[in-house]
Amino acid sequence: MTISIGAITDEFSPDVETALDAMAEIGMTIAELRLIGTRNIIDLTDEEILRLRGQVEQRGMRVLSIASPVLKCVLPDAPPLDDRFQQDVFGSAYTIADQPRLSKRALDIAEMTGAKFVRVFSYWRTMEPGRLVDRIVSALRELADRAGERGLVIGLENEHACNVGTGEEAGRVLDLLDHPALVSIWDPANAFILGETPFPDGYSHLPASRVAHVHAKDCFVEGHKPTWGPLGEMGIDWKGQIAALKRDGYAGAISLETHWRGPDGDRFNPSVICGRNLRELVK
Repeated sequence: MTISIGAITDEFSPDVETALDAMAEIGMTIAELRLIGTRNIIDLTDEEILRLRGQVEQRGMRVLSIASPVLKCVLPDAPPLDDRFQQDVFGSAYTIADQPRLSKRALDIAEMTGAKFVRVFSYWRTMEPGRLVDRIVSALRELADRAGERGLVIGLENEHACNVGTGEEAGRVLDLLDHPALVSIWDPANAFILGETPFPDGYSHLPASRVAHVHAKDCFVEGHKPTWGPLGEMGIDWKGQIAALKRDGYAGAISLETHWRGPDGDRFNPSVICGRNLRELVK
């Protein structure tokens, strides 16, 4: 493989041992940590975090990213929220007052696990996301400054339920904040939900040298509502996207974030299918 693959563990199972065993069997070498059981990674104790690192490394894998909930909250004195989009909280229903504590804890956890990235967002999406760019840039600058001092990197994910949701929106923020400790976590499916054609259109707005991580899931979209399904078999040109990453010298990894569930709500088997598809796509 020329690109490493991995997954957000709870997409396979909230039980981390079950998830890691399946990921290792597929050939994944990196893990992202978000939900462990029913708790967000940010709320675990130091002892629990160190145990998690051991569980990952016992399988010849490493923790690449802390999938934190930082800046996944309402920004005060902003335009009304855009209620077309579901706010997926993943055990992280925090407020603006929680952000200093959350960001410090996320950086601490990254250091304890050996993770390179701390994923962050851009506040819950409003009806006028363009009006908030300066405030988002200011918040990201502070986070990037703090991360850089610790040898870490802030990864801004484009999230359809947040103000930076498309490739075009992410590219604008990155252009305004040329910081060595701020990179893009590119999620084509999130851009797709907002009506952007993620590849080639959305990707073309991103500075290729600052795309440091990619999330993989696939869907069809109607009326901004996704129907999730097997990776590489739905509405996103994953073959084209991965070929472009290779063309551009991409040195990062691709993480599965399945979202697809079976008819009974099962997440394990759909994630195994998508994981195998991802393995074939990157070959």
